[in-house]
Amino acid sequence: MKATIITSIALSVLGLAPALAGKAFVSNERGNTITVVDTDSWEVIAEFFGGNRPRGITVSPDGKLLYVCASDDNIVRVFDTETYKEIYTLPSGPDPELFVLHPSGNPLFIANEDDNLVTVTDTETHAILAEVPVGVEPEGMAISPDAKFVVNTSETTNMAHFISTGDYQIKHNVLVDQRPRYAQYTADGTRLFVSSEIGGTVTAMDIAPDGTPSVIGKIKFAVPGVLPEWLQPVGVKITHDGRRVFVALGPANRVAVVDGATLEVLDYILVGQRVWQLSFTPDEQFLLTTNGNSNDITVIDVKKEKAIKSVQVGQQPWGVAIID
Repeated sequence: MKATIITSIALSVLGLAPALAGKAFVSNERGNTITVVDTDSWEVIAEFFGGNRPRGITVSPDGKLLYVCASDDNIVRVFDTETYKEIYTLPSGPDPELFVLHPSGNPLFIANEDDNLVTVTDTETHAILAEVPVGVEPEGMAISPDAKFVVNTSETTNMAHFISTGDYQIKHNVLVDQRPRYAQYTADGTRLFVSSEIGGTVTAMDIAPDGTPSVIGKIKFAVPGVLPEWLQPVGVKITHDGRRVFVALGPANRVAVVDGATLEVLDYILVGQRVWQLSFTPDEQFLLTTNGNSNDITVIDVKKEKAIKSVQVGQQPWGVAIID
């Protein structure tokens, strides 16, 4: 399968994508494709080759570039968000799984699961700027709003590592519960949430003005009729105002709704099977979930905190990134 468009559902004869109000790009881990969904109609409009085992996915600040962790290719593939053509690749280190982009668009901070490293790659020169040794099986990546710290979670070491973007040195290590998978700052940078898949919790930390973290609590989950071992937190997203924290609960097939101030679980939203990752539309009207076992995404109305639609995508959807 070549790195070109495989199928195109609503493309012109010239092979170009139509102008759309918004698009969601879904990485299909087993299908090796990226599915494109129109966020107005919620219709699939294209699908293209995304590399072998695409997982982490994000877009450039201007929305023109799509970055994809092609885990089995050991590279990051970069695509044009209009034509869906691959423009170039970036060095990533072995088995890139998740990454986070600097707010300026450069550099890219990449978790290398197999080598216990965070690779820092310049998106303009395509050079590797640094390789930061972290714990065993690094995965989750977050960047503080002021871009002074990058956080990596190591699945086997069970830690969140706070890396200075100034000198690429680890300044703080925080022990969390078993198998941390994801990290997310609030928009004001005063709080950080880290999900622990096997531990079944989300650790909440207050962040001091100098970036120093302190654990303030752990969020636990309980769903009637769902076995405790199925409650496996993975993806986390927080509304801009910090009032709501949404947590994907894996094989529980639920997204938890958490009060961002009190850390109280308010509700559970039923979604597709084995929900992995989450992403807001830019206006935060909708939250999309990737459901790895049902091969679909669920659209959640954020204000109503209710699922409103399911959209079939590719095989084993993993990540999702959205542009206007």
